[in-house]
Amino acid sequence: MNIINKYFSNLSPHQLEQFAALKDLYVEWNEKINVISRKDINNFYEHHVLHSLSIARQFSFPDGYSIIDIGTGGGFPGIPLAIFFPEVKFHLTDSINKKLKVVNEVANAIELTNVTTQHTRAEDIKDKKFDVAISRAVAPLKDLWQWSKPLLKETVNGQCLPAGQAGSMPACRTGRVNGLICLKGGDLSKEISESGVRPQVWEIEKIFEEEFFEEKYILYVAP
Repeated sequence: MNIINKYFSNLSPHQLEQFAALKDLYVEWNEKINVISRKDINNFYEHHVLHSLSIARQFSFPDGYSIIDIGTGGGFPGIPLAIFFPEVKFHLTDSINKKLKVVNEVANAIELTNVTTQHTRAEDIKDKKFDVAISRAVAPLKDLWQWSKPLLKETVNGQCLPAGQAGSMPACRTGRVNGLICLKGGDLSKEISESGVRPQVWEIEKIFEEEFFEEKYILYVAP
């Protein structure tokens, strides 16, 4: 938890309680349904929670927004972001139902009321629209954008890009934040080239100083 407090000093007591409860819950459920590498569980807050929260350092979502987490796995980045943005609605999807059981149990245990889940592939969703799609290392950018684009609401005042420098807490200057935000790592040049889109890219190592975040990035694609 110390690493969360290091970068986020304005969390409410309830948010702090929710974040503090996460590790024990995931340790317990991970013994039954493997959603996190067991050798990585000791790095839970840095590698999973803080990594997810890098999105919160670069984007601010208004109350009432709806966000779909594509291929959430055990609930990342959706669960940490749902704690951070309690007035934003998060819909966590995955094609493996047993992983969503962990998500539901964790969300219920910490009384996270702004999370819903759906056992489905993103490309099979036909009846829902969202303000933003998020994802963490699920598929190539080309596929993520193909799945995300039909799920996004139309912009009202045109697209709005995040303001400010990486590492700050930017606010949206005009219009709506609308598009795909994904977390990726490694050399992305080929993947971006093959995607057919031109994402904005931020280096997470300029947001968080820990060595783990070297060669890890936030990508943002606007419609």
